[in-house]
Amino acid sequence: MSAQVSTPALLRTPLYALHQEYGARMVPFAGYEMPVQYEGIIAEHRQCRESAALFDVSHMGQIRLVGEDAARALESLVPVDVIDLPVGKQRYGFFTNASGGILDDLMITRRENDLLLVVNAANKQADLVHLNTHIGHRCTVQALPDRALLALQGPLAADALARVNADVQRLRFMTGDHFTLAGKACFVTRSGYTGEDGFEISVAAEDAEALARVLLMQPEVKLAGLGARDTLRLEAGLCLHGHDIDAQTTPVQAALAWAIQKVRRPGGARAGGYPGAQTIELQLAQGALVKRVGLLGLERAPVREGAKLLDAARHNAGHVTSGTVSPTLGVPIAMGYLPVNHAATGSIVHAVVREKTHPMRVTALPFVPHRYYR
Repeated sequence: MSAQVSTPALLRTPLYALHQEYGARMVPFAGYEMPVQYEGIIAEHRQCRESAALFDVSHMGQIRLVGEDAARALESLVPVDVIDLPVGKQRYGFFTNASGGILDDLMITRRENDLLLVVNAANKQADLVHLNTHIGHRCTVQALPDRALLALQGPLAADALARVNADVQRLRFMTGDHFTLAGKACFVTRSGYTGEDGFEISVAAEDAEALARVLLMQPEVKLAGLGARDTLRLEAGLCLHGHDIDAQTTPVQAALAWAIQKVRRPGGARAGGYPGAQTIELQLAQGALVKRVGLLGLERAPVREGAKLLDAARHNAGHVTSGTVSPTLGVPIAMGYLPVNHAATGSIVHAVVREKTHPMRVTALPFVPHRYYR
């Protein structure tokens, strides 16, 4: 008799019933049943670029760090300036491992009495273990599974949200505060992962559906799924953990050195002291041997994740980590890693798709300009 291998049941976000009501096509993602699309990826992508789109990102991990030593403790795990982060400000960062690889990337917001971390869904359990193991004795690490997260993104997102509470308009990019939205207590940051202006709204799980319905009553707003979220973040040149960055990729290789503030770099007042500091500091000084680049297809064939990249002599040069046909530009776009001698803007490499080679031009990121509200 063969043993039955039980697969763990997929989790559902507090908006599951709403997704079904709106005809979402649901797919497994990071252990959750998530909406990949409603009307269609292209339509939802355009909705976000032209108006406002509402994404359910409740599968992401929300974690509080509480205590006098929380900021200093977190700095022992990330190469980012947390101590000097003012109340109400948000910063992008990453957990690194002993070899300088990126265990996860995250958003850090300093609030009056705590630090709020938002981490990737697939890594949230590992991140909690990592935090508890290394700094659990220095501050309280509290998971917030009872919080949902909604992302309202697009050039008209502020207009729509201001109708619910006009006070949100005072937020600038990468800032956050507490607001009451449709009678629900929320923590709102002006941020997101689409390259557009927008907001991420942390709300109690039991209030999420009611708030989502109020937002969907605004004429600018329509639901969008993970499919459009992926094409939007790729056009914006933003990394997806597990694809464009992972535990084998350093921040310098990933072209994320901009997120390491001066105070944490060699010569800075709080340089080093985080996992992999030696490797990362060496790469900051000397450069990395490979780097993440943008690639623009010169032919129509879409180039997907995993495609090999060849140099002019048709030798292996690198690989694609994310790729799609850009809904905004109408051409294939991709991100990938190349040796620095092939990574200059304007260089031509060849992607291998079904045994055929397709030329791609190395191009500056983002593919579509960011429109954050600064």
